[in-house]
Parts: sequence; C-alpha cells; structure tokens
Amino acid sequence: MSEPWDGRGGQATRGRTARVPGQRTGGPDGPRPGGRAAARAAASRSRGGTRSHGGSRSRRRARPAGRGKRVLKILAICLSVLVVVTAGAGWWFYQHLNGNIQSVSLDGKGGSEKADAFGRTPINILVMGSDGRTSKADCKLGGGCSKTGVQTGSNADVQMVVHISADRSNATVMSIPRDTMTRVPACKDSASGQSTSGYYGQINSALQYGPACQVATVHQLTGIPIDHFVKLDFSGVVKMSDAVGGVSVCVSDNVYDTYSHLKLSKGGHTLKGVAALEFVRSRHGFGDGSDLGRTVSQHIFLGAMIRKFKSAGTLTDPAAVYDLADAATKALTVDDGLGSVKKLISLAADLNKVPTKRMTFTTMQTGADPNNSDRVVVGAGAKTLFATIAGDQSLTTGSGKKSAAASATAKATAPAVPAAQIAVTVANGTTVTGRASAIATALTDQGFSPDTTTANAPSPATTTTLTYGTGEKAEAQTVAKTLGLSAAHLKQGAGSGLTLVIGSDWPTGTSYGGGTSSPAPADTKAAVSNAHAQTADQAKTCAKVSPYKTVSLNGVPMTPAQAYAAARSKPDSDA
Repeated sequence: MSEPWDGRGGQATRGRTARVPGQRTGGPDGPRPGGRAAARAAASRSRGGTRSHGGSRSRRRARPAGRGKRVLKILAICLSVLVVVTAGAGWWFYQHLNGNIQSVSLDGKGGSEKADAFGRTPINILVMGSDGRTSKADCKLGGGCSKTGVQTGSNADVQMVVHISADRSNATVMSIPRDTMTRVPACKDSASGQSTSGYYGQINSALQYGPACQVATVHQLTGIPIDHFVKLDFSGVVKMSDAVGGVSVCVSDNVYDTYSHLKLSKGGHTLKGVAALEFVRSRHGFGDGSDLGRTVSQHIFLGAMIRKFKSAGTLTDPAAVYDLADAATKALTVDDGLGSVKKLISLAADLNKVPTKRMTFTTMQTGADPNNSDRVVVGAGAKTLFATIAGDQSLTTGSGKKSAAASATAKATAPAVPAAQIAVTVANGTTVTGRASAIATALTDQGFSPDTTTANAPSPATTTTLTYGTGEKAEAQTVAKTLGLSAAHLKQGAGSGLTLVIGSDWPTGTSYGGGTSSPAPADTKAAVSNAHAQTADQAKTCAKVSPYKTVSLNGVPMTPAQAYAAARSKPDSDA
C-alpha cells in the first residue's frame, strides 16, 4: 500500500514486519494510515532507520555527510578571503607609507662611522628643521609670504646632531645654534642645480644648496661623521605633535612671544598642532631671547615627545601607530639610507633601546662673533664636546647621573689639561711632504686648539721629539697620549709652548708606530660645561621665560610676561 509520505516512486520504504499468525493486516488493531505511529515510522524510514520486532531502533540516526562538507568549504573560503584582504591591506599600508617618504642621497659628504671591536657601529643623524615657505601650508604657518609668495629656498633653523652609541646604551643630542658662523664647503644641490664654491657665513644657510650640503658643513665644523639626516618643515612639526596626541611642556612664567605667537600661562600645558609649532619656534620667549634659549626649550619639547613615544599606549594602540607612522612619513625628508619604512622602524627600535635617563641634550658652546654682535662662533669647550661624540663617549653614567663618574674615569685615564686648551707647533723633520700638516690635522680633529700650527724643522731629524716649556709637562703628556708617543720622546726645553718635531722614525700614519691615532678619552665634565646639558627623563623641567624685553606689543618693548598681561583679549595657544 502506498502512502503520500512513502519513498521515491510511491514505493513503501518501510521494512517488513513479522506477522503474528492469524493477524489481519490493516485491520482495526494495526497501524492506521495517517496516524502518529505511521508518521513516526515513515520519518524513520526516510532517515534510513529500521525497527526490530520490538519496535526499538537498531542504530542511531546518521548526519548527512554532504552538509558538513559544505560548512567546511564555506568556512575555508571565508578564511581565504580574510587572509587575502588582510595581506592586501597590510601591503597597501606598507606601500602607502613608503610612498610618503622623500629621500635624498648624501653622496658620502658626511663621512662614515667605524665599527668598534665587536663590530657595532654608532649612528649619527643630523636633524634639521627647515624655515622654508615652500608650500601654501608652510606659508600660512610660518608667515612672511604676503609679499614673496611661496618660496623655493630654505635655511636650517634647527640643527641637532643625534648620536646613538654603538652599544645602544646611551645617546647624545647636540644643538648647533643657527647663528653660528662657519665655513661652508663647495656644494651643489642635485635637485635644484644651485651650487657654491664655498664661503664663510651663517651655518644654517648651507641648506640652500641641499640637505647634503648642510650635512657636509656640520661634518666639517665638528669632525663628527654624519651618516644620515632627517628634515622637517613647519607642517611636519604640526603633524607629528598631533599624531602623538599632544606633547606636555611647562613654562616658568606667563609668556607671550609676539613673533612666534606663543601665548601660555605659567605651568604645564599639552601642546598640539600650531601651538606645538609656536613653542619650538619661539626664540624671543625663552632664555636671553636668542637662538641659544630656543635650543633649550626645544630640548624640553623633544624630551617630552620621546617620553610620550615610550609611554604605555602610544605604541600598543594600532590606530595611534598608524597615525604616527602616516604623519612621520609624510612629514620627513630623509637620506637614502633611511628611505624606507623598514629602515625607519629599525632606527626607531635602536633609539627605543636607550633609556631616557641616558639621553643627554646639549647645546654647542659658543662665543661672541667679534665682527657681528648678532652672530656667534664656536666657543671654548665645543671641541671637547665634538670629540666626546665622535669618540662614542656617553655624557651620563649607567645610572643616568651627570658625568661625575665619567669625569672621575677621565681623570684616571686622561691628562688633567683639556685638549681644547693645548696648541702645538708641528714641524716636519722628514723628507715626506705634508707630514706636519697630517699630524696637525689629526690633533685638531681630536679637539686640540685650532691655534695648532705647522712648520719645517730647522734640520732633518732621525728621532721624533716633543719639547715642552716650564710647567707644561701635563700638556705634553696629553699630546703624547693622543699620538701614541712614549715618555722617551718628551723633552723639556728652555722656551715656552709645545713643539713636535716629526722624525724619520715616523714616516707615515697619525699614530706613532703606524696606523691612525685613537681618540684620547675626552673630559666629559669639560664637554658639558656651559652646554646646558639635561637628560630626557627630566619631566619637571620648565622652559625659562626670558626676563628681558625681548618682544614688542603695539610698538612698546616688553618682557614676554608683560606682553601676556597686556594681551588679555588674545586667547592662549592651547585654548
């Protein structure tokens, strides 16, 4: 008998049931068509089940194999699509960041660092802040374009040599004031074609001939090898400060710099965007109102930014990391050696290894320019600071304290008289042309006085001797240690001053016995003398507002604090 719920073709799929003798099928006592028992039996048959004589199930219901396979297939497809999309997004992001970066070749103009005994190499980077109004955005931020419009040239108003030690245990950031007068070497900008045969002028002007020229100028001035450079413009500072969520700074008094437009009340502030730019640009608001005071406030700002980079949350928040990476790559122009995201990440990782208590900020010591009261020249102690950086010496101890312990070490290993205070007359007693010049250059490169001179010896000499005057033995020992001369080469003379006669026993090299002289350990205490040294962990340091009448409001000279009080209607920069 067929039923509507039977199997295919109307054939009953129900299994046979043993009949009780004499029992009638389909009778009143049997299962009735359309009843519950029949429905259950049919359902069992459709699932492939059978019943035994007692009506119990002979096996469990089997799940359709096709349905499970379909679920797994769909899941695999979804995962594949997710992997492809994720990988594609990652690749797009990487290429997007690489596309943001502008890079320029240094052409070896900054020299190169040498690896230490363990194969580790220090890193020296020149960080430049450009004053260029080379875009409408920079014109709006920097001002001064009302008559000239968008400009093509720029100066390096901020110059910082960032040194990361070979073992990545310490770092030094040395600012060079923009008003420093020096010799700019012959340069040609590969991008603009603008060139110079060299001149004596303000150090920041070298950027007009390209970033490589600025690097070459700083290398020539300091003797420090410069491996890389990083350049930011006005809008770059704004982007970076916004990307980190603001930078916390402190000012010692109310301040209104009517030139940079920075206006802040006494105490702590978190600066973003234009307010951050106004702070780092302010030169009339802090210190003595010159570029020297500005370098100190910039160090405070950078120290706070580094602490923010290292703080919990900044580098663990994906959105923050993206904003930071996107802003950094858009804001920077770098050399080819840093011209990829991978290389910039590697540099950031190296810097991140250095504790903030071992990052020292300093400003190159300066003296007044005798020819221009508005300019400065390299001052006493600067050569020692240069030698310290070039020699990969830390300006802090392992505990992060200032150089007291380092100075004690220097006393034990270095002579008492700083090299910067020692001038030597180097005389050539050999038949080799240029020997005196080579040794004199080696001495000045290692921080000895620029008053060191050269001459020809009165007669040929077979033995190298260093003659010193009365009371000048310590100075002679400093020179001897630097050049590798033993005590047997030292001789006290009747006159004054130090005279080194190069004999035929020293025909080559700048270290006696052959090779290149090793830098003598610099006196780290002298290196930071008058250099405004501070470490990046000093969170409570406030920028010192100038007590002088360095600004003007409505034509009236005022101190920055007086200008703040007089400009009540102007909102604060962080308002």
